[in-house]
Order: sequence, then C-alpha cells, then structure tokens
Amino acid sequence: MLKDKKVLVLGLAKSGLAATRLLIKLGALVTVNEGKEASELEAYDELCTMGVEVIAGSHPDELFERDFDFVVKNPGIKYTMPFVLRLQERNIPIYTEIELAFQVALPQHYVAITGTNGKTTTTTLVYDIVHSVHSNTFVAGNIGTPLCEVVLNENLLESAGNYIIIEMSNFQLLNIEKFKPEIATIINLTPDHLDYMRSVDEYYASKMRIYENQNEEDYFILNKDDATIADYIRRYPIHASIIPFSMDSEDMVCIKENTIYYDSEPILAVEDIRLAGKHNVQNVMIALTIAKLLDIPLVDIQKVIREFKGVEHRVEFVRELHQVRYYNDSKATNTDATIIGIKSFSEPLILLLGGFDKGLDLTELKTYTDQVKKVICFGAAGKRFAKTLQNDCLLVHNLKEATLKAAEIAEAGDVVLLSPSTSSYDEFTGYEQRGRCFKEIVNSLECE
Repeated sequence: MLKDKKVLVLGLAKSGLAATRLLIKLGALVTVNEGKEASELEAYDELCTMGVEVIAGSHPDELFERDFDFVVKNPGIKYTMPFVLRLQERNIPIYTEIELAFQVALPQHYVAITGTNGKTTTTTLVYDIVHSVHSNTFVAGNIGTPLCEVVLNENLLESAGNYIIIEMSNFQLLNIEKFKPEIATIINLTPDHLDYMRSVDEYYASKMRIYENQNEEDYFILNKDDATIADYIRRYPIHASIIPFSMDSEDMVCIKENTIYYDSEPILAVEDIRLAGKHNVQNVMIALTIAKLLDIPLVDIQKVIREFKGVEHRVEFVRELHQVRYYNDSKATNTDATIIGIKSFSEPLILLLGGFDKGLDLTELKTYTDQVKKVICFGAAGKRFAKTLQNDCLLVHNLKEATLKAAEIAEAGDVVLLSPSTSSYDEFTGYEQRGRCFKEIVNSLECE
C-alpha cells in the first residue's frame, strides 16, 4: 500500500519513531525532520540503519519544497509553524500517527475517548473492563502508547477484530481523515491548550472531529449535563446512534436512588465506586456504557469497577503523615481539572498551584479557592497565580519548596493537594515527572 511512497515524519519523539518504524515495514521512503541535533537522538543509529534520511537540528526551507506524498506530524508541533503552513499551502496531506495506523491496519473495534478532563481515567477503566473478558484488547493514543506501535507489536496488519481503546487529544484529532471509531465520546469541554490553539472555539471544534466519520451503525455517548457539548453538537451534527447519559436527570444512562442505571437496568451502586469525586462517577458511567455496548457481561463490569483504584497522577493518594493526607493530582494541567480536584474533598485543603504558565484565565478557579485553607504558588506561573488569586497566597520558587512549606503548616485533618492547574515544562519534562517528584518529596518527610 505504501511501497515507495515518499513520507516526511515531522518531529520524532515516541509517536514519530513508532510511525517511522511502521512506514519502513510497509516499504515507504522516509525522511525524518527533527529540531534536536542528531547527537541528541537516541534512535539516530537505528534510523540510519533502516535507511531513513534524518535531517536534524533545523527545519530547512528546501525540505518543505520537496514532493512528499504525505506527512506524519508529531502532535506537539503547532500548525501555525511556518514550515507546517508551507506544507498546507502545497496541499500535502498532514496526518498524525493515529490516522496512519488506522489506515494501514486491518479493521478493528475502535473505542475513542476525548474531552478536557478525565480522559486517562476513563480510558484506563474501559481498557481494564474489556481486557478482563477479551485478551486481545489494547490501549493507545494520548495515554502514552502510539497506535502505530500497537499495530506493529500486535501484528494488526494481519490480525483483525481486536479491541483498541484510544485516548485522543485535540492535537491528534486535528488531522484525521478516515479515522472512524465504533464507539466515541467527549467527556466534557472546558478551556485548555490556549498556548497551542488560536481560540477556545477552535479547541472545542477540534474535539467534535472524534465523531465526524461515524454513521448510524456506530455509537456516540453524549454527556447531557455539559452545556458546551450541547452547543457544539448543534453546530457539528452527530450521525451516529446517540446514547445519552446524565447525572442530573433521568435518561438512558442515569442515577436513580444512588444507583447507576443503563437502559432501565440497575448496574452499580454509586457507593461501590472507590474513586473520589463526582467527576469520577461520570467517568464510571461512560466506561460502563461502553462496556454494555461491547456486550461485556454485567458481572465483569461490576467486578472491575469495584476494584478500580484510579490512575497515577489523578487525585492519587500518596501518604498520610501526622493525620495529614497528601494527594498527587499532577495531571491537572488546566483550571477546570484543578476545580475538579478541589471539589473531590470536604476537608480543609492546602493547595499547591503552579508550573509553566499557559496563560489560562483564573477567574473561575478564584471562586473555588475560598474552599481552600491555604494556596501555595510556585514555578514560572507562581507570581501571576498568587497576584490573581490573592486569598493570602504563599509564593515559593519550586515544587519542593511548596511541598515542604505545606508540610510545615498542615494540621491534623488537613489534605495537601498538588493540583497545579498548568503544565510542568518550566521545571519538569512532563506532568508524570512532576507527580513522581512530589511523591518522592512527600515520602521522604520525616515521621517524627
């Protein structure tokens, strides 16, 4: 299918490397362009051995005048970059690795999950439920495993009918062409990625693309409680069969007498959910709906949900010391996620905020800080956060100082919550490193 096709892989990283390996297996002629110097690329020798042309250290103009059949772009590269705009001007197709993998793999059962918050928790729970019944279930996408890697490692070029659970960011949705999940959902919509997208409207519109290729044989799980989603589906109509759910009113999937119902069938008592917070009840409702649509037996759905403890960096319990509980919510990289974290607790909160400043509006977050005993701001965004939120905020330099200060002022019964409300790139390589650093600091605190 791709033999001798000329393909540019723009940006290496994990997804670019996986795409390159798949393209080479399919016989494509691959050129990789990476901003890092060749000496910084761990896979440089491997790429050269595969016969890949590697252009590293810059994005030369001449490269973007070549006649490529298509481009596979790393999701982290902005579409506003001049060299990307030049490719668009020349009408050269630009895909992400998910679109590439979808087009070359045999037909599979795809479940696609997007939204601003809750994607990883929901995706992980869906995977755990489906995998408990079907061993040929794989997870991919924004959760950390490129779909191209799954296609290669699980031989999806020759094996059909596997279950693929995909977490999708708006970056990955921007350049889909044929990608069509059997089941799709948008968990929620709140402002995010304004450092990447030109407007909130553009960000929301990109999320709608998750269902654009679906038809009446497919399913879209609709959050009836989200007014923004309701507004945007009027602008971007859904052609799939709609399965609505609501926490606030009676619907096909809803809560009655503190029990989650699916099509009038009682599925699970809310008290059986081990995850903290109302938002996690919503995530569970979506996961069990997907499981029912995939004909997973009820007993298996119930068992997995009852045992599910959540995922790392999402309101993750770390430790209790001196009757103070510490929680790692490093994945909260926008204000709405932090609000969700705050609302998960009724105890007095010491809130750690800060990191790389994405320029998000803090107005709504400010209304919730009244529920917080003390706010400690840190990192590059710390000064702006402290000035905007006021509320007797403490300002420190970095995460370590913030954590130690929290431990110093915390009293018995308090909760210390790292829920930064922004990204981590001023101090860390990502939210995962930030969260693990927080846990290391907390676990190093002296018991005496």
